[in-house]
Amino acid sequence: MEQTIGAGTGILSGLLIVIVIGGVIGWLASLIVKGSGLGLLGDVLLGIAGSFVAGFLLPSIGINTSGSLIAGIAASVAGAVFLLLVVRLIRRA
Repeated sequence: MEQTIGAGTGILSGLLIVIVIGGVIGWLASLIVKGSGLGLLGDVLLGIAGSFVAGFLLPSIGINTSGSLIAGIAASVAGAVFLLLVVRLIRRA
């Protein structure tokens, strides 16, 4: 029983970390692409999605970011900026 409670706490804290880091990544991306802020929830979702996009696309073109925290953060911000630019293009169309 105690292992189940501990596992739930670990998942919850991991989810909280993803949300906080995703929010920071999304906020940084919205600062880089001025005038495209999507609000707090949108920035968090954009940051999380940007991290996934960067984690998928960059290794497929030969860029490895797994060796450094700074490289991973930069890649996540780049992915979020890319998504923010795509959202901006879709909104204008």
